[in-house]
Amino acid sequence: MKNVLIDTDPGMDDALAIILALKSRELRTLGISAATGNLPSDKTAANALRILDLLGRDDVPVGQGPLLPLDGDYPVDPFSHGSDGLAESNFRASTRALDPRPAPQLIVDTVNAHAGDISIAGLAPLTNIALALEIDPELPRKVNELVIIGGSYGLTPYAWSQATGDNAVSEWNVFVDPEAAHRVFRAGFNLVAIGLDIATHPQINFRERDLDRLRAATTPEAALAVRIVDYVNSRGYQSYCSLIDSAAVAALIDPTLVESVELRCDVERRGELTRGMTVVERRAHHGREDLPTIRAVSALDFDRFLDLVTGVLSDDHA
Repeated sequence: MKNVLIDTDPGMDDALAIILALKSRELRTLGISAATGNLPSDKTAANALRILDLLGRDDVPVGQGPLLPLDGDYPVDPFSHGSDGLAESNFRASTRALDPRPAPQLIVDTVNAHAGDISIAGLAPLTNIALALEIDPELPRKVNELVIIGGSYGLTPYAWSQATGDNAVSEWNVFVDPEAAHRVFRAGFNLVAIGLDIATHPQINFRERDLDRLRAATTPEAALAVRIVDYVNSRGYQSYCSLIDSAAVAALIDPTLVESVELRCDVERRGELTRGMTVVERRAHHGREDLPTIRAVSALDFDRFLDLVTGVLSDDHA
């Protein structure tokens, strides 16, 4: 069983990704760090507790990160997850207390307690992880892999046509805190990035048979998935919006689901039109050699991915 820590900002797709991790037989979730992203971190931390309550999991600590990105500028999200961040599900507030440690310290403590035997799912802007690096710069060598949802790499047309930041070339998680992403990309993690190229590909949408199975299921998490899909569809979006973050968790559950390519890439932090752009060095001549090397996911076995997610959400014995 693989030990994981989830850095997240729930958020609809984060909620389903957390459920996928918690119900997976392949992963042991040791902690959740809540970041500002889809919502401010006080609300994402509260939502993480709500999801844990939904599954009856009071054993997973939740730490809250800072309310603002590293540069202090929290942009307005052009996409809404609903007033509660969970598709207007209106779950009761949890009676559980947050972990007293700030999220970056929770990350450091959890990694150090399992050094060499832990992976991180980065589903949010990378603020918490960047701050954890300030506490422990040796963090990358203690983490087996950091799998993030972040960036767009030009591997499919959806890298740009489905841009989720507030400009034509950005992805929301990187756009919110490009300084944090810049630091994390350069820190030396075994970094696997799932960008918009794959996470918003039309083939990641739930198939009709998946939705039929979810509607017929009796689990509260299946009901939540159906509610989220109905919510995004009613606003003119496709169901991939509910599944983006699950791609990172699925890659940790079963690495054979994805293929990746090595790229030299860094993050644009200040451009008026390009804030948060993940800039890939592709030149045959005179290219910059100083950019960090990451692995960007270039393919996902969509059918097996959808089978996995739908099965876990529908299974009341997982």
